[in-house]
Amino acid sequence: MDVYKTSPNFMWGVATAANQVEGAWNEDGKGMSIADCLRYRPQIDSSDYQAVNQMDSAEIENALNDESTKGWAKRHGVDFYHHYREDIKQLAETGINTYRFSISWARIFPNGDDKCPNQAGLDFYLSLVKELAKYQITPVVTLSHYEMPLNLVLNYDAWYDRRVADFFGRYARTVIDYLHDYVKYWIPINEIDSIIRHPFSSAGLVADRFASHDFKTVIYQAMHHQFVAAAQVVKYCHRHYPQMQVGSMITRTMVYPYNSDPNNVLAATQTMREVYAFSDIQVRGEYPEFLLTKLKKAHITIEFQEGDQEVLRENTADFVAFSYYSSICTASNVEGLRVTKANRTVGVYNRYLPESEWGWQIDPVGLRLSLIDLFDRYQKPLFIVENGLGAVDELSSDLRVHDIYRISYLRQHIRQMLIAIANDGVDLMGYCMWGTTDMISASSNQMSKRYGLIYVDLDDNGDGSYNRYLKDSYFWYQELLSYKNQIPAIFLDENSIVIQ
Repeated sequence: MDVYKTSPNFMWGVATAANQVEGAWNEDGKGMSIADCLRYRPQIDSSDYQAVNQMDSAEIENALNDESTKGWAKRHGVDFYHHYREDIKQLAETGINTYRFSISWARIFPNGDDKCPNQAGLDFYLSLVKELAKYQITPVVTLSHYEMPLNLVLNYDAWYDRRVADFFGRYARTVIDYLHDYVKYWIPINEIDSIIRHPFSSAGLVADRFASHDFKTVIYQAMHHQFVAAAQVVKYCHRHYPQMQVGSMITRTMVYPYNSDPNNVLAATQTMREVYAFSDIQVRGEYPEFLLTKLKKAHITIEFQEGDQEVLRENTADFVAFSYYSSICTASNVEGLRVTKANRTVGVYNRYLPESEWGWQIDPVGLRLSLIDLFDRYQKPLFIVENGLGAVDELSSDLRVHDIYRISYLRQHIRQMLIAIANDGVDLMGYCMWGTTDMISASSNQMSKRYGLIYVDLDDNGDGSYNRYLKDSYFWYQELLSYKNQIPAIFLDENSIVIQ
């Protein structure tokens, strides 16, 4: 194959989240969000996402009593709030035609239960999408990406409380109405499956606030409320703005059996079924039978309100979006085996794959397998809305970052993606690399774990100039996009760059 082809309207882009880039945590009427309670804790192993993101009421109280940004990385982000015009201009020069970003719920409804929205917040996002339109960049908007107004945790029961789903609906309708002339593609909830692994950052759930409840039941009830809320977004968009498309989104971590032992194959199959449950509900419109059986055996009961099943069944997703960074192996017995982590998912180390500095194993073929698997399962358009490499980058004396390791990661994954389009019959809408500028890591709250095409002068303590510098990967992505929908195979030759 001499050339890899994509459709003329293929969506090449980049992606960010409000809580990781915006900063301006208490400016222009924005309320405090759960992300503002998460701080960088160097004493904790940064690869231990559960410890890093663990939260209790005392820690929330501590966050409330400290109005500084020092140590609270997501309060300052990379100051995209004040730099968005220059950042978008620089990104437009790569040739991207798509930008996925999220809206901060607390910037629109500071307390979550407010009767009227914060006009300054609405105007910021309107200005943002107008800036994108100036460069012919299509926005893909996530409504909830690891943040929600803190008030909904303190004075309600976060997503466990059905009223919060109603508040989310009002927020969603408000921004959809306000931005409908500029935004066609929406994702209600980022990585909706993550509520099982990190319930605070995904849904505002704090275990000690539910001392009289079974916390697993709390998590699954909150999960149900998120599914219903997402389906209501689909319903609203289809009814009022038929041109809009609303996608589901899951964390896609490829899962392999540790070896050919049938017990390990079974363990991998069971893990994948649990991953698929979250996309099944949004794409097929009903809970899979195995999940209902599992919950029943665990004595977990989800309370359905009248009409819930109907709204799920009748308002399924238009496309299947997912993040992909890595893969894991699964074994029925992990004793004596090395445990590894990939995007907040725990598994067994795969001896055939290299790993990043944070222990995430690098598996480009796993992306192709994921595309095949998801498309065969759902027969709906797919959308890779996150893919990238977190690494320690160093600014050199020539004010550049020579990140050959990131170029290699992108090259290999994009090549496998294009092979899936060419050979495997996959219907893929687009690809968004995770990272525009550098940003605060979602999983570790670090600045030093960098993903972007553009380096930001900022350290883990929040010190730095916030100046932007281009990386070698910026120019590589720019060259890739210059080929439009016909990319020379030699440009993506897997042997041209070796991961260092």
